[in-house]
Amino acid sequence: MNKWITITGLSALLLSSCSAADSVSSTKSHKQQLIHAEGTNVMERIAVPNGYERVPVEHGSYGDYFRNLPLKPHGSKVHLYNGELKSKEVYEAVLDVDVGERDLQQCADAVMRLRAEYLYGSGKQDQIHFNFTNGFKADYATWRKGNRIEVSGNKVSWAKRGAASDSYEVFRSYLNMVFAYAGTLSLSKEMKQVPLSEMQAGDVFLEGGSPGHAIVVLDMAKNPETGEKLFMLAQGYTPAQEIHILENMANGKGNPWYSTSFEGKLNSPEWTFTKEQLYRFTE
Repeated sequence: MNKWITITGLSALLLSSCSAADSVSSTKSHKQQLIHAEGTNVMERIAVPNGYERVPVEHGSYGDYFRNLPLKPHGSKVHLYNGELKSKEVYEAVLDVDVGERDLQQCADAVMRLRAEYLYGSGKQDQIHFNFTNGFKADYATWRKGNRIEVSGNKVSWAKRGAASDSYEVFRSYLNMVFAYAGTLSLSKEMKQVPLSEMQAGDVFLEGGSPGHAIVVLDMAKNPETGEKLFMLAQGYTPAQEIHILENMANGKGNPWYSTSFEGKLNSPEWTFTKEQLYRFTE
């Protein structure tokens, strides 16, 4: 990916590339057909395998938000920001979340977009903040007061530019600014690592750097008898494109669930992660 910034000395690191070598999944395959074409959100569209139950989540929680994310009609293709189609069909479903008209909402940006949308929609706007690659804290609370971020060389600062507003348009303009100056490297510094055994919806498999990539854990299920846990993944990618639920290539089409008992590394369709690369937002 090539979203370069003007901050001196940081452009080669910012918004780390989400491109990577091809890889295949390596988790256990289930034969059951799990895709319900008529489902309009994550929970309705994708069932859990026989013997498993969705992990309980509190109403209004981040995990509950993910399960109720709207999906585009079954069979929809992933489009890039410019309207072109994603070259690889490595997905089971497409989230009904706009990608914008600029090459901004890539991999880490998709993670930040979902996090910010949840906080914005649940009345927790004061918790919305992300760091730029140089460490500058860009918080929405300051932005919505009419302040805007100015970048001059390696200097980043706030400047009063207008009236205060809580409008969604102002919120989206804030996110575009964040997308331009934050990425996988900054996320890896502001999020905390969590053990694989403690995984929960909203956690992120993350490799910070250039190249780097980020994939969010969208949902989880558990077998009450064996204790085995399954999880579902969603990603953005480069060029900026619609957020999509990844297929598990080891299972074949129709079963996007991955197992936490994967051996060695997690092989997603377009990136490979280690067990140690699981992160969580601290708020």
